[in-house]
Amino acid sequence: MDNRQVIGSWLSGPRAAAEEMGADFGYRGKRLGLPEQGPGSVARPGRRFGAIFVDWALCMVIAYGLLARGDQQAAGNWALGVFLVLSVLTVGTIGSTPGKRLLGLRVIAENGERLGTGRVVLRSVLVLLVIPPLVWDRDGRGLHDRLARAVQVRL
Repeated sequence: MDNRQVIGSWLSGPRAAAEEMGADFGYRGKRLGLPEQGPGSVARPGRRFGAIFVDWALCMVIAYGLLARGDQQAAGNWALGVFLVLSVLTVGTIGSTPGKRLLGLRVIAENGERLGTGRVVLRSVLVLLVIPPLVWDRDGRGLHDRLARAVQVRL
C-alpha cells in the first residue's frame, strides 16, 4: 500500500476509510426511513443551532423581564426553568418550540408519530444538560433525541 494513501485515510478519518473499503453509510435518516431532502428529512445542524439560539433568547427575555426583575444573574437561572416549561409545553403539544417553528423544524417520534409526555420531558431535561445534544450519531441525531427515540425533521 502506498504511504500517501495511508496518510490520506488517516487525515480523512475513520468514515472515509470505511467508505473506501466499501461501507455504505447512506444519507442522514436513511436508517429511520426518512427522505434524503425536503419535508420530513432530518434537520441540519445549522437550523437546529439557530432554533435553540432563538428559544434561549426568548427564555432569557421572559426570565429577565418577568421573573428576575432586572437581576441578570438570576435571569440565567430562571431561563433554565422557562426553557424547560417552554420546551415541554410546545414540543409536547405542537411538536415545535417557537425557534423550531420559525426555522421550519419539528420533533417527532422515530415512528413518525407525536412524542409522548414522558419522552418530551426526558428530551427537554437532557437538552438542559448541554452535552447530550452535542454527541451525534450518523443520522445527525443528538444523544437526547436517541434516548427519547425522537428525531428533528424539516417541515
